[in-house]
Amino acid sequence: MSGEKKIKKKKHKTGLFILLCVGAFIVSFAGSAVLKLTYPAPALKKYTVDWNDETGTIRTDLSYGDGDANKFDLYLPADRSKETYGLVVYLHAGGFTTGDKSDDADMLKWLASKGYVAAGINYTLRDEQHPRSSVYSQSAEIKSSIPAVVKETGKLGYDLDSMAISGGSAGGTLAMLYAYRDAAESPIPVKMMFEAVGPSSFYPEDWSVYGLDQNPDAAAGLFSVMSGSEITADMLETEAYEEAIKPISAYMWVSENSVPSVIAYGVYDKVSPFDASKHLVRALEKNNVPHEYIEFPHSGHALQNDTALYVKYMESVEHYLNAYMPIK
Repeated sequence: MSGEKKIKKKKHKTGLFILLCVGAFIVSFAGSAVLKLTYPAPALKKYTVDWNDETGTIRTDLSYGDGDANKFDLYLPADRSKETYGLVVYLHAGGFTTGDKSDDADMLKWLASKGYVAAGINYTLRDEQHPRSSVYSQSAEIKSSIPAVVKETGKLGYDLDSMAISGGSAGGTLAMLYAYRDAAESPIPVKMMFEAVGPSSFYPEDWSVYGLDQNPDAAAGLFSVMSGSEITADMLETEAYEEAIKPISAYMWVSENSVPSVIAYGVYDKVSPFDASKHLVRALEKNNVPHEYIEFPHSGHALQNDTALYVKYMESVEHYLNAYMPIK
């Protein structure tokens, strides 16, 4: 076999391996259990609500942009007597490739029943119709949606003066990016953030579950897809890589001015690798950001094997909401 043919064959194999790694990540992430309040523990029943006209109203598929996915839903509390309200945004899971704002209806209804305006926001998923969609482009859409949410809510008679942003898995990543990267440009002050199992960093050694620590080309391929920018294997472990990956690496944006946060991760998470969460925890600690970190020692991505700790997570969320964005 000639040298040229060997090189072509090697490149072909490398390309196939990258595609397999990307595909494995997408299938694993999109097929993972979506975080919902469906656990049987009696203590979690308080975080669900029987929705009716006395609880509030729902407005669906309001537009914030020109894209087909640029829609949001509002869950409005029945009490319209307050001068101002707090907004809580919850972003859906689905591996950046699937999912819908309606998936989190139970969470959004509970938040509205407490007296908050709650919003679920869709973003353009990476699929066959949108092959260039990335974590970065999705985060940019979320950033662009918030002014529209605030404006529409005001038109409906609910003036907003503060907000919290949250999400699970992929939605957790997007929530962190808004809270840590974009909060300074928010039309209303961001007071706190809560999320579960959202990846906040992208280093090959932390993503060994996909074999990325052993294959620089595969790592560069997957992180190129996620960042929406061209990353090559020779960029890894350089300043150029840090610069390329920073726009989607939430932990890199944590500072002493970052908002109080509640975060949860499963030690056995094989979807959003547990090791990737350690950078975020260290960044919050280093910058003295008020936070509650809840580690699930027996659980994977769905946080399914530590019910008592899931109760603690929701109690912490409620405590932080009451502390940093109290109902007036």
